[in-house]
Amino acid sequence: MKRALVTGGSGGIGAAICRRLGASGIHVYVHGHANKDKADSIVGEIKGSGGSAESIIFDVSDVGSCQKNLETILENGPIQILVNNAGIHDDAPLAGMTAVQWQSVIDVSLGGFYNVTQPLLLPMMSTRWGRIISTASVAALKGNRGQANYAAAKAGLLGASKSLSQEILSRGITVNVVAPGIIASSMTDDLFTKDQIKAMVPAHRVGRPDEVAALVSYLVSDEAGYVSGQCISIDGGMT
Repeated sequence: MKRALVTGGSGGIGAAICRRLGASGIHVYVHGHANKDKADSIVGEIKGSGGSAESIIFDVSDVGSCQKNLETILENGPIQILVNNAGIHDDAPLAGMTAVQWQSVIDVSLGGFYNVTQPLLLPMMSTRWGRIISTASVAALKGNRGQANYAAAKAGLLGASKSLSQEILSRGITVNVVAPGIIASSMTDDLFTKDQIKAMVPAHRVGRPDEVAALVSYLVSDEAGYVSGQCISIDGGMT
């Protein structure tokens, strides 16, 4: 049984990805930052549907915490599927953005990519098969007012992933990025009106977390073995 780690697995998109991977017969580590109850709830759903999963809680921006927890995971064998989905936003126009706002967002989305991915690479490479997918954003491709920090962090994932793909594709490991647009969540429900969505999104609707999960499910499959170094938008035609 292949084993997957999904960071930010207790959030809306992350949870959908965890459920989809669990339904595919993959053992899923559902990661959360602090809310263990939420991660445990997703684990319970996966197990209740006949899948295999367990929760793990750590701060992806903390190198020491990552190393300690990943060492524990690796005691049971390599992780062959990694979904870097953890991320935060702390919006403000750059002229009024504090250094803490800038750095905290970079530390989680981009620093977290390094802190989690790097320790898993050699064990993954030893199996000659692997899938690494990172969740970026439409903001990484076209920018967004008030989100210079978030757009910078997510755009950084594109460059890092394209470079990593060139380094390890010969070992049977693909590296890709998905870039969601406006996806249904408790946050977006109150953020945009129907008229705003219609004006912003050519599809005239928000996306669903399970649609993002379906794309990730394809990218981790054997059928996607020739797809690597790519950024695939899932944004209803926004880019």
